[in-house]
Amino acid sequence: MNVEVEIISKEIIKPSSPTPKHLRRHQFSFLDQINPPIYTSLVLFYEFNGKIPPTITEISKHLKKSLSEILTLFYPLAGRLRVENHFVDCNDKGIPYLEGLVKPNCQLCDFLNDPVPDDLQKFVPFEPHDHNEFPLGVQLNMFECGGFAIGLSVSHKLADGLSMLMLTKTWAAISRGEYDNLEAKIEHPEFVSATLFPPKEMTRYYSHAGITKNKVTKRFVFDASAIEDLRVKYTGLENNEKRPSRVETLSAFIWRRFVEATKGDPDQNIDDKNKLHMVIQTVNLRPRIDPPLPQNSFGNICHFFMISSSGDDDYDDEDEESCHGMVRRVREEISKIDKDYVKRLQQGDEHFKFMNRLSQSSIRSGGKVVTSYFSSLCRFPLYDMDFGWGRPAWVGIQPLPLNNLIVFVDTKETGGIEAYVTLADQHVMAKFESDFFLQRRVHKGQFDTAVSSLACQPAQFNQVVKFHSQDQSSVIRKPIQIKPLKLGSRL
Repeated sequence: MNVEVEIISKEIIKPSSPTPKHLRRHQFSFLDQINPPIYTSLVLFYEFNGKIPPTITEISKHLKKSLSEILTLFYPLAGRLRVENHFVDCNDKGIPYLEGLVKPNCQLCDFLNDPVPDDLQKFVPFEPHDHNEFPLGVQLNMFECGGFAIGLSVSHKLADGLSMLMLTKTWAAISRGEYDNLEAKIEHPEFVSATLFPPKEMTRYYSHAGITKNKVTKRFVFDASAIEDLRVKYTGLENNEKRPSRVETLSAFIWRRFVEATKGDPDQNIDDKNKLHMVIQTVNLRPRIDPPLPQNSFGNICHFFMISSSGDDDYDDEDEESCHGMVRRVREEISKIDKDYVKRLQQGDEHFKFMNRLSQSSIRSGGKVVTSYFSSLCRFPLYDMDFGWGRPAWVGIQPLPLNNLIVFVDTKETGGIEAYVTLADQHVMAKFESDFFLQRRVHKGQFDTAVSSLACQPAQFNQVVKFHSQDQSSVIRKPIQIKPLKLGSRL
């Protein structure tokens, strides 16, 4: 369906308390430096469950109050990026906050029946490749039925995916009023990445490499039973003592389907037998540092491992779904990312060795390399993001401007996974999505959410369209009061 969002309001939200002078400069870490200048974005869709939906004025007033409070804790996000100089000026100038109407006559349930990944761009304030000086932006989107979506964009120069989710989780907790025991319930961010991974002189490093607008993204849903069936199969093929995880299993399966889709590509004059496939997968370093970092450590605290394959050693041609070798090798590479690896990475040597191995592999193959990237946000409680109106009906991840990228997130239904697959080539995507073995594993039903029939009923005209002409009293059954944070709590 054709979805458009009309922006009706723009303003700047500033922190509720000023940032102390000794925190005015937030230094990039080495891992921040090597990340591309793009935005990662999250969109949370909410339905209303009552007779009278809250208006955009009521929702917005509530969100802006808590957003101002959260910017006091996450103070670098309210500043201005100085990417060329590798730091953030924490000047409290604030973040863009946009309000929009979803048109034309788009109901929340209609959108969620068949969400298109590229449409998520309309629900967030920044395009992923259009990086600017703002570390963060927020956009509130109102559907005609009274449902709404909260979209936020965070600079990848400051935060990895887990940091973006931690920010959202903390904002939601403050928004719904968890103040009975503030220190115990609200996770305060720890800005330690520049201390652990000091910045380096990188005059020849080009972090923009790989950013593109020319891509196509599709979303594939795998339910728990399909993933479990593959896990059993891969365990049997490799005689593994330990069963592969859901992400290990689906990574291997999708990689095999991607390899098959790139065979015989008419746009590439490459013999498939001489083609080298590179698999690059992100790893969260927080639990692998000695001592382990808490999950509320904010920044880019992840790295990559790489696997090269010609295919013959990693799957069986007689079994179109076999990837037993890839599952084993992924596990072997992850085991190498230990405290000693992190120490080498802190010195800067390990990353440049990684880049050198990537370059040498390309040279040895005569440039006939196809690289795919895998990343996962699974096992994070995405559907616990309650801002005061209940849990989200769906959480969407905006596609990143990077080719051959596969991102995994949990479904709302326990055990399932949504795979966002972004490819550079329309022809390859057409082959990939029509692949018989992929199709028989992909969930075929309607989008599985708890969206009620109320989400398909239009709200009264004056409740949605006239939200700037009146300030009605809150319809939240239990009014949520947002108490100011003590400045000392973030020092």
